[in-house]
Amino acid sequence: MSSQQPAPSESPAPVSEKDRVVIFDTTLRDGEQCPGASMTFEEKLEVAELLDTMGVDIIEAGFPIASVGDFESVAEIARRTKRAVVAGLARAVPIDIARAGEAVRHARRGRIHTFVSTSPIHLEHQMRKSQEEVLEIITATVTQARNLVEDVEWSAMDATRTPLDYLARCVEAAIKAGATTINLPDTVGYATPDEYRTMFRTMREKVPNADKAVFSVHCHNDLGLAVANSLAGLEGGARQIECTVNGIGERAGNAALEEVVMALSVRRDVLPYTTGIDASMLTRASRLVSAVTSFPVQYNKAIVGRNAFAHESGIHQDGMLKHNQTYEIMTPESVGVSKTSLVMGKHSGRAAFRDKLKALGYELGENALNDAFTRFKDLADRKKVIYDEDIEALVDQEIAAAHDRIKLVSLSVIAGTRGPQRATMRLEVDGRTLTEEAEGNGPVDATFNCIKALVAHTAKLDLYQVHAVTEGTDAQAEVSVRLEEDGKAVTAKAADPDTLVASAQAYITALNKLMRKRQSLNAQAAAG
Repeated sequence: MSSQQPAPSESPAPVSEKDRVVIFDTTLRDGEQCPGASMTFEEKLEVAELLDTMGVDIIEAGFPIASVGDFESVAEIARRTKRAVVAGLARAVPIDIARAGEAVRHARRGRIHTFVSTSPIHLEHQMRKSQEEVLEIITATVTQARNLVEDVEWSAMDATRTPLDYLARCVEAAIKAGATTINLPDTVGYATPDEYRTMFRTMREKVPNADKAVFSVHCHNDLGLAVANSLAGLEGGARQIECTVNGIGERAGNAALEEVVMALSVRRDVLPYTTGIDASMLTRASRLVSAVTSFPVQYNKAIVGRNAFAHESGIHQDGMLKHNQTYEIMTPESVGVSKTSLVMGKHSGRAAFRDKLKALGYELGENALNDAFTRFKDLADRKKVIYDEDIEALVDQEIAAAHDRIKLVSLSVIAGTRGPQRATMRLEVDGRTLTEEAEGNGPVDATFNCIKALVAHTAKLDLYQVHAVTEGTDAQAEVSVRLEEDGKAVTAKAADPDTLVASAQAYITALNKLMRKRQSLNAQAAAG
């Protein structure tokens, strides 16, 4: 690093309003397209509320034409959101745009985000349209959207593989038709930072009416360059970044919101831009999205990973003891991470538990708090030391199970070298208590066989993974399970000091997700 880098404690130079970066979060739309990451109606509302509170400028709430459920969630988020613009995505098709307009019409500030492919490979193989036909589509559909709302965003799908001359014609047409934001996405994660920066500079210089719109970046992470490309786009003149919490999204994911925000915060010396995000809520947002999608955050994930502020190397520890800026360029507190890790136990009361949850970034309603506190006390009776990670795993599981139709009541397993392994399970299914006993090729197989006997389904187990939440022989086991049924995949996780109980809970949580997805599809079929 440059020797002239300012220390993290120094106050950055003032940034003008023209260098204010708009944060467009698409966790609820592009993020949910990640296989297995679908969210329920209630979970989407919860995520949207947190995004609004933390200062996200635009929440892309969904793709209203995709399903009845998507339309209803976008419409309800539009009604409830207090500060952010609420956007609905629409293809460059009249029925899509009308549906998106209907979904966001109750928003305090609504946006229609419409897109069409522009690259030669998309036009030839997907659109099967000529360049002139696409230009006509852009004019017609952007005009339609602008007649429904004042705030229209237009995206050139696969912009980074589109010839610049033709891309400029498309941008000019979209702005002329009424687009107020122009998004030039790296749809397949192909661009390098220099290429992406140059594309924006070229558009802003080449397009006569470029000054009438805000330019936006939307980067995918196929080559691990999503955040770098997004920042390069700012240097090219873009002032909106489209991103997702934890970088969740299709294929390798999107630019991670928390990484973008902290890069702009920490490196203001070379990136003189600002956002309206409350960075102290980043960890809380990360944990909520991880909980409702059952997608674990990798330990070494930048900003919000478990090891992001952990130091094991002796050299690093020595430096940290002498001065924390020797190896940390931001403080844990700046992103909402508590330094405390060993303060809770079986003698801790409800008030202390509530304070601990707040410090960890959770705010639960009274009923959810009571349930979580009961489970915490049960865990404290079984485990000598309660780590922050134990509490996080416990609460994440509580959030995920809030709307489950199937619940584990009890499980006992006979295992060992003399076999056969046998499990006895009691489940509550739609309010009825059912009991089953089954054998299996090992205790986990016997446990899962009980579930299959009690709840008929055809789902295939694609993933079963176990790791310890903390150290020690009494550590909680966190189990991740992925089930696939009829081409639909869901992922779930659960934690418990008993690996078999965690396994059963994870499988049941995944099964609940599949049942909700099946219900949603049936409702759409009935409505259709």
